[in-house]
Amino acid sequence: MKKEIINTEKAPKAIGPYSQAVKFGDFIFTSGQIPIDPESGELISDISKATSQCIENLKCILKEAGTSLNNVIKTVIYMRNLEEFSIVNQVYATYFTENQPARSCVEVSALPKDAIIEIEAVAYIDSQKE
Repeated sequence: MKKEIINTEKAPKAIGPYSQAVKFGDFIFTSGQIPIDPESGELISDISKATSQCIENLKCILKEAGTSLNNVIKTVIYMRNLEEFSIVNQVYATYFTENQPARSCVEVSALPKDAIIEIEAVAYIDSQKE
C-alpha cells in the first residue's frame, strides 16, 4: 500500500509542511481544520460559526478523497475554551445526526493563527459502493 496526498482548493491551504489529508488504503486521515473560510481567507471567531466552518472544511476534504462525513469514524476537537463545549456539541450534532463517530475533545492553550477551535477526522472509503 502507498499513501496518497489529498488536497482541494475548496478548503484552506495548509499553513505549514503538511497535507490537508492522507489516504492510506481505505482510510483518510485529515489534518486539523481551523475555522478559515477558504474563499475569503477570514478566520472566524464566533464559536458556533467557527465549528461549522471547521466541519465544512473537513467535508470538502473528505469529498475530494472520495468519502463523506457519513464515513467518519473518529474526530478530535481542540478548543481554547471548554466552557463553549455545549455550543460546539449543538453545531456538531447537526452534521453527525446518526451513527456518530468516536470523538475526543481537548482544551488547549493555543491553536495556529490564534484560532478558537480545530477539528480533525479519520474516515473510510466504502469500497463496496464503487
